[in-house]
Amino acid sequence: MGIDSNRAEARKMRNIGISAHIDSGKTTLSERILFYSKKIHAIHEVRGKDGVGATMDHMELERERGITIQSAATQVAWKDHIINLIDTPGHVDFTIEVERSLRVLDGAILVLCAVGGVQSQSITVDRQLKRYHVPRIAFVNKCDRTGANPFKARFQLREKLNLNAVMVQLPIGLEDKLEGVVDLVSLKAVYFDGDQGTEIRYAEIPGHLKAETAKYREELLDAASLFSDELTERYLAGEAVPEELLRAAIRKGTLSESFVPVMIGSAYKNKGIQLLLDGVNNYLPDPTEVKNYALDLDNHEARLELAADEKRPTVALGFKLEEGQYGQLTYVRIYQGSLKKGDELFNTRTRKRFKVGRLVRMHADTMEDIAEGAPGDIVALFGIDCASGDTFCGGNLNYAMTSMYVPEPVISLAVTPKDKKSADQMAKALNRFTKEDPTFRTHVDAESNQTIIQGMGELHLEVYLERMRREYKCEVDTGMPQVAYREAITQRGDFNYTHKKQTGGAGQYGRAAGYMEPYDGGDYEFVDAIKGGAIPTEFIPSCDKGFREALKRGSLIGFPIVNIRCVITDGQSHPVDSSDIAFQSAAIGAFREAYPKAKPCILEPIMKVSVEGPTEFQGNIYASITQRRGIISSSTEDGIFSRIEAEVPLSEMFGYSTALRSLTQGKAEFTMEFEKYGKVPSGISEALIKEYEEKRKKEQGRS
Repeated sequence: MGIDSNRAEARKMRNIGISAHIDSGKTTLSERILFYSKKIHAIHEVRGKDGVGATMDHMELERERGITIQSAATQVAWKDHIINLIDTPGHVDFTIEVERSLRVLDGAILVLCAVGGVQSQSITVDRQLKRYHVPRIAFVNKCDRTGANPFKARFQLREKLNLNAVMVQLPIGLEDKLEGVVDLVSLKAVYFDGDQGTEIRYAEIPGHLKAETAKYREELLDAASLFSDELTERYLAGEAVPEELLRAAIRKGTLSESFVPVMIGSAYKNKGIQLLLDGVNNYLPDPTEVKNYALDLDNHEARLELAADEKRPTVALGFKLEEGQYGQLTYVRIYQGSLKKGDELFNTRTRKRFKVGRLVRMHADTMEDIAEGAPGDIVALFGIDCASGDTFCGGNLNYAMTSMYVPEPVISLAVTPKDKKSADQMAKALNRFTKEDPTFRTHVDAESNQTIIQGMGELHLEVYLERMRREYKCEVDTGMPQVAYREAITQRGDFNYTHKKQTGGAGQYGRAAGYMEPYDGGDYEFVDAIKGGAIPTEFIPSCDKGFREALKRGSLIGFPIVNIRCVITDGQSHPVDSSDIAFQSAAIGAFREAYPKAKPCILEPIMKVSVEGPTEFQGNIYASITQRRGIISSSTEDGIFSRIEAEVPLSEMFGYSTALRSLTQGKAEFTMEFEKYGKVPSGISEALIKEYEEKRKKEQGRS
């Protein structure tokens, strides 16, 4: 297959995500897209026939996976184009997942509710799309609902999101009188007949809508003319504008992120979905029109642009893992080069090479074995030992698609399985989750022998616990959430420590002298300032090792020590009794001697909290933040909505979602992410130290 035919194939491909506020009808819309593209043969409703039961458990589905529970990337075909629908999580706790999913998208459908308009989560989602430069189409859903007003939604897209949103369709009737739409590009009325809206009927525009159509068509031509000189000339000369010319101008504007076509319909009533799919083909980019960058790990993570060229060495990103009935399935997006069976690739994180065995393409519920994947393609690999977010390179490339920086977890929780069966299942689940998500970690605490899970926030851990219960039938008890505190020193402390041990035969001897001091450049620095070989060169690394060991657990509350520099200036060795272990022990002893002199303090994680809610509750939100030792950094009012940004200690944020809901009648929501470590106030610090001492006494009593 030559590059030209391959390019032509890539031009008929779309990698898109559906982004929306919860309850805008994302699940219903996905269901219709799968139905009209003949992926599924029957439509399942979110509300069951009795209006109560949910065949797709809407809220749980939303909370866990976004669009489809069955796969991360579902592929559908629409009018000779291939559309890969990609799952996009929306919550900041899943920072890594959001980053990777958006990285794989080339375009997005921003779904809005015709009644709710732009809601708080729509603002968050839009901010992410802007950050990753993802072009989008807006789809105003639920035009059949009482109070539906797509024009209000369009106005809010402009006001709240600052998008150049322009109607490309108008509704024919609204609420229970919604019949179809007027297409402003082709100037035809479109109706969706048949039981499930499968028969599309084009007709003349109804007389009562002609004036409105002329007004919005004028607005559309005016906005689109900025992106096409030919269109501007025809428009100013009063000539007819061909459909294709107008489509090309809208496409150009959408790709440059300076135009957002607004389409309308009702997924529940099967109206407008086929035109939305046409819009995806017409206005969203193909893989060759998007700039993608990789970081060159051999050259200080320098940014390099990748080319959708199959002749170049392969660069692909494993963006999602899934446990299937045949083992681990890794979804891969190919950015450069091609992927063939039998190819040898290099995983730049694990530094290991592997051969591509089985290569498949997902088609709804079936898998199709393929021999090759082209640039821009999304395919899946079987049986590869990797983690979510790994980059696979061909040739001798050493690139990463996302920076290797993974934030440290800020919250931990003890989990105990209820029975033997759950214990086995828990081990399997934790093994899989740590592979899928590098910000989720687990270890066994040496003192209490409990399994500890760590993550980026309360919701992050809640979702994984819920997945353990549902996917692995694993029942666990959880302890109280624990904040990842740190200890640090506030002044210089000197040490001069001699480690001596004589137990018959060779003894142990080592002396280390020097000082420790606060250090802003990172967690730890070791400085060798020995003069005249007071400590032999071979034992210098042993001192470093000893200090590193001592940093793992501070004496105040038993948490790791950070921001410290240890300097050795003098010491002494013995020709027979000095050894690696003797100097490690000397360094540990020296550290413990100087630590209390250096006035240690406790640091706590401070979170960047963003609360969004109606302005009428602003006072309540302010009060809820200040009660939690929060410092408000900014607040913006946007008509009826306001957003408050603050820095709040994580230890005060437990249970905040429940408190916020009751203070604002369920109308406000918040997101939080780790900002920095800050000093704990003395009263709280004393309480933490006291609690730690009591815990130690209890453990000593047990042993």
